[in-house]
Amino acid sequence: MVIPLYDVLTISDYIIWRCSNEGHPISNLKLQKLLYFVQAEFLVATGKPCFREAIEAWDFGPVVPKIYREFCIYGSAQIPVSAVTNPILAMGTKELIDGIVFECLPFSSSQLVEITQHQSPWICAYAKGYGTEITNESILNFFAE
Repeated sequence: MVIPLYDVLTISDYIIWRCSNEGHPISNLKLQKLLYFVQAEFLVATGKPCFREAIEAWDFGPVVPKIYREFCIYGSAQIPVSAVTNPILAMGTKELIDGIVFECLPFSSSQLVEITQHQSPWICAYAKGYGTEITNESILNFFAE
């Protein structure tokens, strides 16, 4: 299965669209945690990242700055499905993303923040300073265990 490297906005649009269509619209905060877990899933399952953009260690856990800026206009409110399109993704990509989405939907944003803040990729990057990159290598090492 060959999965292309996506722009993170394409992946975010799909996650927002998917969650909204499941009756669970999500906030920017929850989207950030889902992106982190999606990247981890792709690294473990395929050996390659899902998207090219860096994830950083911020106060409330892992964040992709490009996506934070894109959706920060909604504050802590839910991102409306009208703000995104349903992108076309390669075979296998939607299935991997859906697995993470359905696993994380029952958790609140604050629960996901707490989970990620107890994991070594965020802990190690955050200890170095605000906005430090959480490397794909550290994510893979943690989730492959």
